[in-house]
Amino acid sequence: MVTLVSMAEARRQLSAMVAQAAAGEEVIIVRHGKPQARLTALAPARGRIQYGLLKGTFTIPEDFDAPDPEVEAWF
Repeated sequence: MVTLVSMAEARRQLSAMVAQAAAGEEVIIVRHGKPQARLTALAPARGRIQYGLLKGTFTIPEDFDAPDPEVEAWF
């Protein structure tokens, strides 16, 4: 459901409008009859990062940071 509110009403009822948006309702703020802003709920946060998820799936070569003669020639 969409609720239209005037700018003056939005100033007075911001907390109530945020609660409506959090509940899934869309609130549109109008000024002089023209839509100016849309208040909607945020998307849920993504899950936590799982560190070490790829542990053991690959190995880093011993010489991964060894100088590369071709790159050194550029400098």
